[in-house]
Amino acid sequence: MNTSLFFLAFVAAVAADKIPTSSFQEDYAGVWYEIALTNNPYQLLKQCVRNEYSFDGNKFIAKSTGINADGNLMKRNGQILPMPLGDPHLSVDYEGSWIAPYVILDTDYENFSCIYSCTEYNFGYYSDFSFIFSRSPSLSDQYLRRCEAAFKEIGVDVSRFTKTVQGSDCPYDTQKSL
Repeated sequence: MNTSLFFLAFVAAVAADKIPTSSFQEDYAGVWYEIALTNNPYQLLKQCVRNEYSFDGNKFIAKSTGINADGNLMKRNGQILPMPLGDPHLSVDYEGSWIAPYVILDTDYENFSCIYSCTEYNFGYYSDFSFIFSRSPSLSDQYLRRCEAAFKEIGVDVSRFTKTVQGSDCPYDTQKSL
């Protein structure tokens, strides 16, 4: 079991290392909509999830907005920054949570991004979370399939994903002002 976890982490790290770094900050910044995710009790936003990333010279400042489980608009602040100790991927750190790996398995910067996060605890316990992001509130099947392939490549069962509600009923203009 531990060997499998280490292998998954290694594959994710190698995949993340493929991301070009020269224009990464400019290309990855901007708005990303959450299209789907695996079960994540730390994701308090349930619908209309909109992530806005701006680069401050050292890290991305993250502002995530959406509708929570109570049906109320909510904003969460965080940051995406280099992993400590020189790991070849990023980390994500939001208020009310802890720092976790932020591994970009695949992206074209203009349409989609496939994000994986796996944290190991004591005695072989771990949690892993996966996200599919899009530059718009919907994502074409070709990009969805690319993310599914990236997750399958590291052993993530894509049947774990649930779709995030997005679309014309979402108050995106109001979310921008939060």
